[in-house]
This record gives sequence, C-alpha cells and structure tokens, in this order.
Amino acid sequence: MSNSATASNGKDEEEIPPPQRPPSPPLHTTFAARGVHPTTFSAFRPRDVRVTSPLAMTHVAWSCDGKKLAAVGIDKIVRVLQPEKSMEMRAASLFSGGHSDDVDYVTWNPTHPELFCSSSQKDRRIVFWDARPSFLFTESRHTQQRTLKVSPVQTNYSPDGKSLLYVSAGHQVFFMTYGKEADDAKEQWTNTDKEGLFFVFCMIHQVTASTAMFNHTGDGIILTHNSEHTLRIMDYPSLSLYETPAAHVGGCVAAALDPRGRQAFALHCGHDSIVNMFDLSEWICARTITSCENSITSLSFSHDGEYIAIANTGSYIDICSTETSIPLHRVPALAPSPTVTWHPSKYVIAYCGQTKLREGGPPPVAVISLFGPGM
Repeated sequence: MSNSATASNGKDEEEIPPPQRPPSPPLHTTFAARGVHPTTFSAFRPRDVRVTSPLAMTHVAWSCDGKKLAAVGIDKIVRVLQPEKSMEMRAASLFSGGHSDDVDYVTWNPTHPELFCSSSQKDRRIVFWDARPSFLFTESRHTQQRTLKVSPVQTNYSPDGKSLLYVSAGHQVFFMTYGKEADDAKEQWTNTDKEGLFFVFCMIHQVTASTAMFNHTGDGIILTHNSEHTLRIMDYPSLSLYETPAAHVGGCVAAALDPRGRQAFALHCGHDSIVNMFDLSEWICARTITSCENSITSLSFSHDGEYIAIANTGSYIDICSTETSIPLHRVPALAPSPTVTWHPSKYVIAYCGQTKLREGGPPPVAVISLFGPGM
C-alpha cells in the first residue's frame, strides 16, 4: 500500500461548472447586515491523501474535539489521523481485529474525544473502540463487539453518548443503550430490548429510514427515506410520530441539523438535487439551495451554522451560506464523495472517495481530502 499527501494542482481534476447563483436574498440575511465577516474560501486549497486500493474510502468523521479524523472503507481497519500533526497515512493509528470484513462507517462519541464505533454491513457488526494508548497492549483493542441480526449501514449517537441508533441495509432503524444490566455488572452496549421485542416492534410499525439522527436534546429522532417525499420526526424512546412535513418530489436521502439548534434543519433529496432548509419551530421550508447539478450524497453544517457543505456525485463540494442560500465556493475534488463533514470548531471540511479509472491513466486510488486553512 502506498500513499502521498499533495495539494491538488488541477491536472487530476475534471472541469467543473461554476455554481448557479440564485436571486438576491433579502438584505437582512446578508453577512454585512448581520455584522458577520465571511470566510474567504477561495484562498484555501484542498489537501489530498492518496491510498493505493481497489476500494474507495466510504466515510470520514471528526472526533468531538477535532483533533482526530477517522477514515474507513478500503479494508477491515479503521485509520485514525491527527491532521494537526500529519496527514501521511503512515502516521495513522490503525484499529484492527474487531471486524472480519470491510468497514463501512465510523462515528465518534459526542461526549468523549477518544471513543468511537465502526460498522460493517458484511460482517453485521458494530464495534466500539477506545483510541487512548494502552500500556497493556501494543496493538489496538476494541472495548466491545456487537454482532447484529441485520447489516448496519449508518450509526448515530445521542447527544449524551448513552444511546446509539443504527439503520440497516433493509432500511429499518434500531437502537442500543449503554449501561449496566445488573448492579454488579460492567457497563456495556446492549440492544434496547435484549429479548428482541424492540426489533419486532420496528418491523411491525415500519420504523424505516435511509438515514436517521437524534435531535439536539436526544428526545427525538429525524428520519429520511430515499423512497418517501416527506421527512419524519419521532419522539424517543416512545417512537410516536411527531411531524411529517413534505420535503421533496422524490425521496429524501440525507439530513443535517443546524448546530445552533434555533433556526434551520436541512435535508436534501438525491433525486432532485435540491437542499431544503426547514424552520424548526413550524416545520416549513424557509429556503432552498439549487446550486448543485448532481445527485447529492451528504450534507454538513459548519460549527457556527453559517455555512453548509454539500457533497454529490460530481467531483466537487459546494459551500453555501445557510442564511442566504448563495453558493460561496465550489471545491474541486479528485473524486465524487459519499460524505462530507465540517471540523467541530474550524472552517475545515473532510471528505473522501475514489478516483475514476481513465483510459491510459493510473489505476484508481482511494482518497481522503481536507479543505480549509492550514491546521
């Protein structure tokens, strides 16, 4: 396996069209009217790490303190980088032994910067890890391994880090909780109902989704489905339906919550390439972003909620203003990205993918990329 960290020079990139500019927004929403100094994204350049592999990197995620970046997708190993020190793959910490097949997804605990979980559809496992160095073992060791009845596609922690939801390949939503089963027992992750009744409940009541996430308080979940034109908001843990606002003509396949928790919930449909911004108090569409020309794959808000990054099936990432919906910068990428994520406290995005096979060109390689000021 070989790798290199380079700045994009344009030779590897396809020609990408500039984003279409929407009509002028209301004056009170502009940066100047709100006294906000906009970030000059055009001054930044992507930093790309190439990893020779027949597979693509499928997911990247920041730890809650932003010091670590985890990447998965090319094999059974979770790679954890420390971008402030090095983006060289040889400097990455490797977490192995928990999965018997390719790892698809990684999620950090929102309350602890060293705890995370990884999941694999093929081996039907969710594995929990502690990234702190151990004096007892020279190799990384998982803290717990859960084998499931279904293939997990996506995971999401509750805000307190004590619950975990996972979406299966069959579009069902299930839950785990962290705690003790007895007074003298060790704290560990268990299915919400160890007898499987909750599994049956989800099947009977059709708690289905393509993506799911907890809200900011952990007492509700937001669900989207790639074959439904609405999103669903449900209470947790009762799972009673709270709202079903209409969202798109086609199915909805991704969502993101404004970290400010006061104004906008964003979701998009991969079929109509539109991002709709919803008002959280009334669940009505407040704004629409239509700059993207390709099917959208992922959304992410910046830490202050001012910007939203949009990944898609094209070789670029769009950065738009959440208040005005105006596209601010189009980031050239070496490959289409299945995911994009903002740093928890800086204007830095991370994304990943795999370069395309071109006639007479080099073989495809997996890519992990950062875009933003130097860390």
